[in-house]
Amino acid sequence: MSSFTQKQKIVFLLLITLLTISVFGLLWKVNSTFMIKVPVKGGSLTEGIVGIPRFVNPLFVISDADRDVTSLIYSGLLRATKNGKLIPDLAKSYEVSDNGLNYRFILKDNLVWQDGNPITVDDIIFTIQKTQDPSLRSVKRANWDGVTVEKINDKEILFTLERPYTPFLENTTMGILPKHIWKDVSTEQFGFSVKPIGSGPYKVVAIKKDSEEIPKYYDLTPFKKYALGEPYISKLRIRFYSNTEDLLTAFNNNQIESINSISPKSAKELSSKGYRVENTTFPRVFGVFFNQNQAKIFTNKTVRKALNVAINKKDIINKVLYGYATVINSPIPPGALGYEGVVNNDEFSSPKERISYAKGLLEANGWKFDEEKKVMTKEIKKKKTELAFSISTSEVPELKAVAEILKKQWEKIGARVTVKIFEEGSLKQNVIRPRKYDSLLFGEIIGRDSDLFAFWHSSQRLDPGLNIALYANITVDKLLEDAREITSTKERIKKYKLFQEEIKNDIPAVFLYSPNFIYVLPKKIKGVELQSATTPSERFLSITDWYIETDNVWKIFVKNNQ
Repeated sequence: MSSFTQKQKIVFLLLITLLTISVFGLLWKVNSTFMIKVPVKGGSLTEGIVGIPRFVNPLFVISDADRDVTSLIYSGLLRATKNGKLIPDLAKSYEVSDNGLNYRFILKDNLVWQDGNPITVDDIIFTIQKTQDPSLRSVKRANWDGVTVEKINDKEILFTLERPYTPFLENTTMGILPKHIWKDVSTEQFGFSVKPIGSGPYKVVAIKKDSEEIPKYYDLTPFKKYALGEPYISKLRIRFYSNTEDLLTAFNNNQIESINSISPKSAKELSSKGYRVENTTFPRVFGVFFNQNQAKIFTNKTVRKALNVAINKKDIINKVLYGYATVINSPIPPGALGYEGVVNNDEFSSPKERISYAKGLLEANGWKFDEEKKVMTKEIKKKKTELAFSISTSEVPELKAVAEILKKQWEKIGARVTVKIFEEGSLKQNVIRPRKYDSLLFGEIIGRDSDLFAFWHSSQRLDPGLNIALYANITVDKLLEDAREITSTKERIKKYKLFQEEIKNDIPAVFLYSPNFIYVLPKKIKGVELQSATTPSERFLSITDWYIETDNVWKIFVKNNQ
């Protein structure tokens, strides 16, 4: 280089520079071609929840706050996935006998609790027997009534049912309790736990309480020996708020990063501001259930049909739910077995045509509009009967708004409608349980397996049954009984199809909408894929797939690891 002229030195340096740039460019291209980003452990998430957890115990969960925390800490024999399928969790495998009465489970090897003690079949048996204990009054007791539990060996357990019940496998997703911690706890104290120990994806490391011993937040970290794999997110803080207003205030003040249980209106506002708002179908049915025992005008099928036709369901979803819902015309909602798909409810070209058609149905049935009283009337058994009734519902803002829209739409066809609003506890205790309502605007939670027995079988017409339409149909009873015992999914769907046809023909209720589950979370969280959820806590079903931090890895190693 010392023999180079000044000009040659400049040319040489330029060539070296170009060569260096080319090499780096080539390496970058190779890197981008053969390397990919993969999730790695790290990061934190602070989530806000409405409600204070009281029973962080799978046998006693009664609130969303209870279910949220419990779902993170505990695990069951099986676990539901984000697409609604059931997969082994603590179980390695299971078998169902041909007659549908025997369920044999085999546990995975090397299972441990979050305190390091081994998980055994004895823990499973202990948990089920405690659930069945009438003195404990577990909310899960009905799921295990009549089920015999038998230990085959240290790894195998057998459940025997009195009669076939296809949705039984869903019951085995219930969290299991560690016997060594709970075996000496008294009946009075059994539901409570200072620091819960489970076998789920996260374990509790700290509980912050206020001066009145009310939990303010739980700090959780990944359980490294979780049966389905250690989660990626390194720290999870769950903060608790007494109401939605406080929750939103905390969110807007950046005290929390993710929230749910907010109104569709709030979700729409946050979405318009650029926040990430995820939503998915919720297998819930909201509708107006007619009590023909109390309001005799509902015994007239034409009246029920006219009321059904008069409702513009899309208008309700757009005005009250801001699009976060699906129109439904049957008792099986999206996300539940037997759902027939989205039905176009708008068969009328205009609202006037809809109202005109509904009024025409009434007039053809002998109803006449009384100009003085402004209500449809009909001579029934020599008595002038008015098309008048009340709608009872909860003080929940969305339901109050829906009730008012129904009132206005039904008044257009000549009905006189009174809206009765009740506090939620009073509605259930003083209205629903004694069946003291003309019609009830209410929501039903339908599970993945669509066991509709409690909602529509004639034996469930009175409390504590959930047949709030007081519906009785021999054909429907038989279809629901058969659907409970058939193991073939295809055959069960056939039964549900026939069931829906009967309901559509009888019109015991007006089905309005199925709301969406709404979840607001930060954009930094990756791997979240909400496909279906039966309760808000099921947003955590795939939490082991969530991640924040990533690293570059050669593709060949990723494939080898898979």
